[in-house]
Amino acid sequence: MPFNDSFKALSDPTRRRILEMLKKSDLSVNEIAAEFDISQPSISRHLSILKNADLVSDERKGQRIIYSLNTSVFESLMGWFISFKEKGE
Repeated sequence: MPFNDSFKALSDPTRRRILEMLKKSDLSVNEIAAEFDISQPSISRHLSILKNADLVSDERKGQRIIYSLNTSVFESLMGWFISFKEKGE
């Protein structure tokens, strides 16, 4: 399982904070950007990296794009980590 994109995406504290926000609710880029002291285009770049890693998905709702957490990738990552413990037992 290639997790390189996931690990790269998770390595940045801004992206981890975005994931924490999306854990609570689905949000638009403007709602996410409002919580940061960086530009909306920078937030969009972070969201693009998260999306390319399949950690988030997006859905157009009228004029807005709503981002949500993709938990299936996290489940795969957790399964991969847990496999190390199981092998050691």
